[in-house]
Amino acid sequence: MSVSKRRGMAMVAVMAAALAVGCSLPASGVPARGSDDGVQRGLDRLVHKDKYPAALAATVGRDGRTRNDASGVADLKTGAKVPVDGQVRAGSNTKTFTAVVVLQLVGEGKVALDAPIEKYLPNLVRGEGIDGRRITVRQLLQHTSGLPEYSDAIGDLTGKDRHTYLQPRTLLDTALAHKALFAPGTSWSYSNTNYLLAGLLIEKVTGRPLAEQITHRIIQRIGLRHTYFPGAGDERIREAHPQSYFAAKPGGPLENITEMDPSWGWAAGQVISTPSELNRFFAALFGGKLLKPAQLVQMRTTVPADGLGTGARYGLGVTSTPLSCGGLMWGHGGDIPGFKTRPAVTDDGRAVTIAVTANQAPTKQGPADVKALLDSALCKK
Repeated sequence: MSVSKRRGMAMVAVMAAALAVGCSLPASGVPARGSDDGVQRGLDRLVHKDKYPAALAATVGRDGRTRNDASGVADLKTGAKVPVDGQVRAGSNTKTFTAVVVLQLVGEGKVALDAPIEKYLPNLVRGEGIDGRRITVRQLLQHTSGLPEYSDAIGDLTGKDRHTYLQPRTLLDTALAHKALFAPGTSWSYSNTNYLLAGLLIEKVTGRPLAEQITHRIIQRIGLRHTYFPGAGDERIREAHPQSYFAAKPGGPLENITEMDPSWGWAAGQVISTPSELNRFFAALFGGKLLKPAQLVQMRTTVPADGLGTGARYGLGVTSTPLSCGGLMWGHGGDIPGFKTRPAVTDDGRAVTIAVTANQAPTKQGPADVKALLDSALCKK
């Protein structure tokens, strides 16, 4: 999900969004290793040419089989082997989880998409050019609210501030201290603040914690065994995982930043998952297993998303991007210090998630090569 932010704060970046047809994946079983020579060669290029410490991929072909590939090392210090389908910080893919819960509440009649956020969070959203009475729930989920970005002003998340716990209200206060980017509904700009408010909306309407709602309504519902929302103070990644790294500039020294407090991401970027389970999540979503048809239609109704790539469009927590072979890939994407993840599915059931263990690319070409591999893997006949 990538919108440029200052030094290592980008959690964003996106790659795809919302179509629903036939994206089914096996519910269980051990994925095979060594899917496809083309994918493996692409991962090897990301490691050897683009200098990512490790690159992982999970793919689902037209035959419905899930396969995993990996390249590089899990730990630059020890040279340890990359774990097959290891856990990674999913970054802004969390936004899709949050949007699903909001849309489930819409389907239950508890939230109205075109109601102002003021209805659910009265007297909270106020600032210079900012008025919660004029910003709708839909505009939050679609990044058309004009709200400023909080993550640009919360400290050095790759250095001294990476172990700091930040409460949602602290993050919101940081955002509201800045003026609006534009009048609601008049433009588009990616802002984590939108999903911060979506998380607060969920907690207000349900009377329960966001992490619990995502867990019960999505993770447990579709049987994701290696996906979770870290609890307060949980700085580690629980299961087998590669280490993650950050360089202040392309070609700069790589620093291990695997352990961090992800609270600053919260409803916009806190989830941990694996490449294969991100495939399963997006396939279940677009296959109609998490939302009613009316809400799925709303989710995949998109607007132009300048800055996310040629032809990219944003729905409600999802984006669509044209494929070089025709058609669209749908999903989201995530950048959080140390990890970049790109999941995408197609309407005929193909799915690919690529993860690399540095979100600030060691080389300038790295992000383009990740995107190219995602496209080529989905376009393979």
